[in-house]
Amino acid sequence: MNRRSFINKSVLTASASLLPLSFWNSLDSEEFTIEELTGKANTKFYGNGYLVRKEVNEAFIKMQAAAKKENINIQIVSAYRGYKRQKQIFNAKFTRYTHQGLNEIEAINKIIEYSTIPGTSRHHWGTDIDIIDANATQPKNVLLPKNYELEGVYYKMKMWLNEHSEKFGFYIVYTNNPNRKGFYPEPWHFSYRKIALPMLKAYQKIDIHKIITNDTNLKGRNFLSTAFIDRYKNDNIFDINPALLP
Repeated sequence: MNRRSFINKSVLTASASLLPLSFWNSLDSEEFTIEELTGKANTKFYGNGYLVRKEVNEAFIKMQAAAKKENINIQIVSAYRGYKRQKQIFNAKFTRYTHQGLNEIEAINKIIEYSTIPGTSRHHWGTDIDIIDANATQPKNVLLPKNYELEGVYYKMKMWLNEHSEKFGFYIVYTNNPNRKGFYPEPWHFSYRKIALPMLKAYQKIDIHKIITNDTNLKGRNFLSTAFIDRYKNDNIFDINPALLP
């Protein structure tokens, strides 16, 4: 039995939220390939209208069922997103912002308020989900912070998640901590900690700058200096909810 199979079977009877952080930090990060970490692998995913890892899907279904008892219908609107799709998003935004008059660096900084540089997204892993309450009256733009705040259409769901999501292994990633840098707060973005922790640990070891700048079709790549990527790593990739850090 390989290490990943052993770990998956051995923890099925335990709640992820009850295990110490040191347990997840001790997992072997070498089990994840560079392709897997950057959204380029042919990983098998699961889900109904979305794609996540098998264990993530099972945990989500349990959380969804529990929320439905409170008339909250948690629905995933975004989950796994591969490198190619992330690049399409990035390039489209880069083109739009530069056409609006921003210079290249300004456009990149505008993009990374909410969107990642391809190859660096947590959505590449199949562990992260963006969620709404399908029972609420849907606004024109669902993934806006105001929808999750007091009097917002998803506020009831957000309050339920604050109390219960970690029991199912899901932790908010980009908190509203005023001292946090990087991406703006995303009250809709949750990560399945048990798998995401060792994946982030493995991600720390790869040469992100090389991966990004080797893609000749990535718009603005010549402006992504080593210093810029180092700052991006510290602020956007690693300045997150401390519970999700290795």
